[in-house]
Amino acid sequence: MYAKFKSIQESKKIFEEIKCPQTISWNALVSGYAQNDLCKEALLTFLSAIKEIKPNQYTFGSVLNAIAAAEDISLKHGQRCHSHLLKLGLSSDPIVAGALLDMYGKRGNISESHRVFNETPERTQFAWTAIISAYARHGDYGSVMNLYKEMEREGSIPDSITFLSVLAACCRKGMVDVGHRVFDSMIKKHSIEPSPEHYSIMVDMLGRAGQLDEAEELMHQIPGGPGLSVLQSLLGSCRLHGDMEMAEKVVDRLIEMDPASSGPYVLMANLYAEKGKWEKVAEVRKGMRGRGVKKEVGFSWVDVANVNSLHLHGFSSGDKSHPESENICRMAEFLGLQMRFSKESGEKEGERYQEFELIGYG
Repeated sequence: MYAKFKSIQESKKIFEEIKCPQTISWNALVSGYAQNDLCKEALLTFLSAIKEIKPNQYTFGSVLNAIAAAEDISLKHGQRCHSHLLKLGLSSDPIVAGALLDMYGKRGNISESHRVFNETPERTQFAWTAIISAYARHGDYGSVMNLYKEMEREGSIPDSITFLSVLAACCRKGMVDVGHRVFDSMIKKHSIEPSPEHYSIMVDMLGRAGQLDEAEELMHQIPGGPGLSVLQSLLGSCRLHGDMEMAEKVVDRLIEMDPASSGPYVLMANLYAEKGKWEKVAEVRKGMRGRGVKKEVGFSWVDVANVNSLHLHGFSSGDKSHPESENICRMAEFLGLQMRFSKESGEKEGERYQEFELIGYG
């Protein structure tokens, strides 16, 4: 109860007062951490739990959801959970199977996700949605549409999350007409009310296709007005197609709604730069400084070789925080030289081959 109301510390305090916690108590704590986006704590609690109790499908469902949601937890821990539940004979459980394929899909292992899906004896709505979402995340439009049609043929009813994934695939592929049909089907056939996320994808899809007026018109149809995600999608499309007039209107609304976000400033500055309006670029940067807005640093993650490591190592451009940063930079430089050498060698080999062909036909 406490965990569901975001009082996870109260939940932990009650758990610690239990003399001999049983599986249901451990499950509640793991699930509580996962629901509150405390993914590392969920995993650590799970690792403690398996020393004391025999985990069941709910234990694994919660910890797999936590690993799926955490970018900085090594996928090795998900694979270890998979190995453990196989030994316990839980792989065919619908809850576990759904959580497994969702985890592999969100963490980038699409082949393993599909293998789990194929081995699932009972394909629930969640399982269908998870595998469709996995392929949509990888931009595989063909697989998404084939799975969506197969899902409907088998009588499994898609939900709002399924439609989000299908629309996202249509958006990335530029399939505007198909996207419209799917959107209409969601509303008319399945009686699902579009969420701001659905509208955001539709606006993004129209915007990417250059239909900016239609995108803006759809945006104004959103009950309660457009949110941040919709406006950000439209701004990205304005930059893509160089529509400064619309971009300026969207940026004003974004800054009004979220003045601390650097995204709108950066996109607008880039658009002005592409048009050669350097005075405007300077104005945008001055506005950022005046409001104390700083550009957010992008991070990448790498899975280190240490099998006992819980976390991935995060790093950004010019990052020197790692103790081996000098050696890492030297190795990166060495690899860059090797790649350049290989490219030049390949080009020279190609030139020699062309000369040989000319001589041969001469």
